[in-house]
Amino acid sequence: MSSQHVDQSAAEKPDTAPRTGSALPLVALCLGFFMIMMDATVVNTALPVIGHDLSATVSGLQWVTAGYTLVFACLLLSAGSLGDRLGSRRVFLAGLVVFTVASGVCGLAPNLPVLVAARIVQGAGAALALPTSLALINASYPDREQRARAIGVWGGLGGVAAGLGPVLGGVLTNWVGWPAIFYINLPIGVAALVLTLRYVAAPSAKSGTKPDLPGQVLSVVAVAALAFGLIQAQPLGWTAPAILVAFGVAVVAGAAFVLTEHRHSSPMLPLKLFKEREFSGSIAIGAAINIGFYGELFLLALYFQDVRHFSPLLTGLAMLPQPGIASLASSLGGRHTARIGARPVMLIGLVVGALGLLSLVLAGEHTPYWMLIVPLLAVGFGTAYTMPAATAATMEAAPAKQAGTASGALNASRQIGSTLGVAIFGTVTAGSAAFMTGYHVSVGIGAAVFAAGALVAWIAVPRPKPA
Repeated sequence: MSSQHVDQSAAEKPDTAPRTGSALPLVALCLGFFMIMMDATVVNTALPVIGHDLSATVSGLQWVTAGYTLVFACLLLSAGSLGDRLGSRRVFLAGLVVFTVASGVCGLAPNLPVLVAARIVQGAGAALALPTSLALINASYPDREQRARAIGVWGGLGGVAAGLGPVLGGVLTNWVGWPAIFYINLPIGVAALVLTLRYVAAPSAKSGTKPDLPGQVLSVVAVAALAFGLIQAQPLGWTAPAILVAFGVAVVAGAAFVLTEHRHSSPMLPLKLFKEREFSGSIAIGAAINIGFYGELFLLALYFQDVRHFSPLLTGLAMLPQPGIASLASSLGGRHTARIGARPVMLIGLVVGALGLLSLVLAGEHTPYWMLIVPLLAVGFGTAYTMPAATAATMEAAPAKQAGTASGALNASRQIGSTLGVAIFGTVTAGSAAFMTGYHVSVGIGAAVFAAGALVAWIAVPRPKPA
């Protein structure tokens, strides 16, 4: 009760100036982000054991991952807008509590339905915490250079968490048991809560505005239908009635959402934001990065296990070059964005990532592993180096009081990009005569998407202003 009182007081009496240069707000926000991103991938290597222990079918196990991803994707926009309206810190804390409690329930789940339900609640908590964590970084570090560097650290740890997930999932499942992959969130979540209450100030919230309930509902329906269609397109087929209905609902709800936002006096996603080329371009670049990176990451796991016959744990270790370089690349991306601007950083990162993906076209069934290390490092570096610049450009292009909304839009586009990449690459590979043929075509598509992102950065993101 006392923590609620403290949080409400902070939200009502905003303090947008925490200790200048203090790393503690960033530590608190990065802990929450790390936990959320790790849980997007940590279950992958544990699924066979979970299926055995809970007597689950393959289709049922799909929803242990898809339930989290689907709810996470469809609530990001609403959560960002909610943070702007009610206060970013209040919504971030609520997300941490929901996520941490749901993690405990996941570990205690006696059967598959309880585990899937808890994963869905986890996804809701993650959606509340992710865009508000970025909005709080925006408020905690008002200096442009400090903010760019903080975003670099934040993004780097997120990349490390996503890549570390499969490895940690394999280790904990083998040595302790699959519930441990969820119990590990409990101390992280509690630490993030305590540090946030102590060190993260509450930026001012919008007041006196009419809630955009139609927009909230339509955005959830549109994104949920699109995400469901993309997730289920590969197992059911792109022309299956359920998939066509899902895409139809997404189109209709999306069109209704745009019309509603155009007419509403206080829209949850002001369409005028997209008139800024820098904002629109950065949102598109965020989606492009995730299409190529997560599509390639999905196929890479299949390549090492099905083609090279690596164990799940060895597969995770073989994939480590990508997340291993993410922290360094993201930190450099943040520093270089602060010094030379977002545009050149985006161009360098996207071109390096495109070259890395293109190089993977040369991978074969018996290619020595050491020959894959440089392409994997290039893909990981390019993705992580670009993301802080895209994030900083998005936040710079939006008004400060719409930081949560801007963050929600960026992260929703990235999440949809991830789902789209996995769906397209999976479909191309499944429809090919041989896995390696589909793999080569897919990484070629990924390289083209990165190159298109570089073109968008060249056109839409302004050149750095001279000092």
